[in-house]
Amino acid sequence: MFTNEMKRYLLYILCLTTLVSLPLNAASEKAASEKDINVREIILSEITDSYEWHITTWGNKPISVPLPVIVHSKTSGWHIFMSSKFEEQPVYKGFYIAKEGKYKDKIVEIDENGKEVRPLDISLTKTATALIFNSVLLIILIMSIAHYYKKDGIFPKKGFVILMEMLIMDIYEGVIKPSIGKDYRRYAPYLLTVFFFIFLNNLMGLIPFFPFGATVTGNIAITLTLALCTLLIVNFSGTKEYWKEIFWPEVPAWLKVPVPLMPAVEFIGIFTKPFALMIRLFANIVGGHSIVGGLVCLVFVTVKLGTTINITMSALSVIFTVFIDLIELLIAYIQAYIFTMLSAVFIGLARVEPSHKPVAKETVKQV
Repeated sequence: MFTNEMKRYLLYILCLTTLVSLPLNAASEKAASEKDINVREIILSEITDSYEWHITTWGNKPISVPLPVIVHSKTSGWHIFMSSKFEEQPVYKGFYIAKEGKYKDKIVEIDENGKEVRPLDISLTKTATALIFNSVLLIILIMSIAHYYKKDGIFPKKGFVILMEMLIMDIYEGVIKPSIGKDYRRYAPYLLTVFFFIFLNNLMGLIPFFPFGATVTGNIAITLTLALCTLLIVNFSGTKEYWKEIFWPEVPAWLKVPVPLMPAVEFIGIFTKPFALMIRLFANIVGGHSIVGGLVCLVFVTVKLGTTINITMSALSVIFTVFIDLIELLIAYIQAYIFTMLSAVFIGLARVEPSHKPVAKETVKQV
């Protein structure tokens, strides 16, 4: 049974979503009257990289922050200019952004043979800019916590300091220490950095206005780099017993010779573990943002079905979008936690010691 307070909350939510859906309905009718909505393009625009940071659209004019373009052509050398040059003229200094083909949305040029080729591109794209911004923000936050403890000691603690201490101790005592065991202090800086880096970037991607909103961890290159770091640390930290279990595991001999079946499986496992880390983080972040984009598109897709249906679907779209956003807040923490935990587990497995220790002489005499 619903209490009176719960009924009031439901009524407030219904009124709020209805009011929000009205301007969305008007905007969707105008958009639908001008052209058909490309749902795929809208969803992909939120999770793909770009050479400018789109803020909003005022009327028919997009409002964006131009970003630096840094490219090197084999024929004309280095070029540095702002991405707004492509708005003034489609082709600038021989470079342009491809509209289709395998280089779609990338800067290309025409070579001597008349073929469309990619120059060396190290431009500060939306993802790269957000990565730098979030990294600087993370450094500021961590240094401010360190400065607080250095200056004011342990007591009294403030709200943000308590929150950060709770997160740090949860990862340090609950994940790193039990997963790695001996020598866990050596790997704590890397694992804590990975956790807060992923967590902060996940949170920043959920804020829908500039200078936030970039899906950094939804970029496969970012998750690949994180997975490679874990791969290198795991294998450079591996003990002799770890490598013995890979190339000569304790299994029946016919599984090792003449065909090294189990060593091949174990060797492939070296790369499948970080690969799973990369795909898990990438897929969960991209999937969440795609669901939100799809729910928002319901407002525009249903406009041709009539005002009543469009208002109803707009209200449902707002409700479910808010719900998914709250779920993504939880996922932002869970994915950072899982990546850190699995990395710690892999490091701990690489630090394995011999399971059969030599029996002491005194024990043998007693027997």
